[in-house]
Amino acid sequence: MVCLGNICRSPLAEGILRNKAKKAGLHWTIDSAGTGNYHIGEAPHRLSQKVSKLNGVDISFQQARQFHKNDMKHFDKIYVMDADNYEEVKSISQDQWNQDKVDLLLNELHPFENREVPDPWYGTEEAYHRVYKLLDLACTAVIKKYEPVEIKK
Repeated sequence: MVCLGNICRSPLAEGILRNKAKKAGLHWTIDSAGTGNYHIGEAPHRLSQKVSKLNGVDISFQQARQFHKNDMKHFDKIYVMDADNYEEVKSISQDQWNQDKVDLLLNELHPFENREVPDPWYGTEEAYHRVYKLLDLACTAVIKKYEPVEIKK
């Protein structure tokens, strides 16, 4: 999960997806990063933490980090929050770039529409609630898309 600063959207997405994967019994490695280096080592934004906690997801232990080109090799799928994040991930990845691994997260809900997750950074608490709901729906779609299907005999 990648956004700009790794303190608002991507930590929420990481926490939500980690929680859903655990409940589904999936042993996925889930992480988040920012394309910028503005908040390295910081905890998620206080409103991201508050809203996630109100929804039963604890992200207080997360620390912001910057996306690295080796993340392209390390992760099977990289979801970005907006078009700028996509272009920055592409630029940072350099020779490691693999367009098949990267997509806008909301394309899981609205295929090929390239809708963006709004950045709540300058918004009110309500903006964080709206972003949480979007991310929650998208992460549910990710789980449904990639969870193993049980074959009934």
